Amino acid sequence: MLEPGNNAELPPIPGKRYFTIGEVSDLCGVKPHVLRYWEQEFPQLKPVKRRGNRRYYQRQDVLVIRQIRSLLYEEGFTIGGARQRLTGNEARSDVTQSQQIIRQIRTELEDILRLLRR
Repeated sequence: MLEPGNNAELPPIPGKRYFTIGEVSDLCGVKPHVLRYWEQEFPQLKPVKRRGNRRYYQRQDVLVIRQIRSLLYEEGFTIGGARQRLTGNEARSDVTQSQQIIRQIRTELEDILRLLRR
């Protein structure tokens, strides 16, 4: 599902706490209106809403969106099938998402180390 090969073309997730819908759109390769639609279809996707109903996504939300994108666009699942897959695999996806976070942090730390060695 969230194997490195499936999302290799996507940019790394920056170390921020909150992301706007535009930022998430760029990070996940999905248009903002698609993200709003997915919020209605996938109960796992619950961005924080602030003033004026502005959405703020957290890293966990970005990982879920990438997982949904992979299921729909790369593995050919329907919306219902992807929803069922996500619901059935929440425990396993937690491990997979943790692994992706660790890989991301490691990449960022290696970049910092390269900068410090210059």
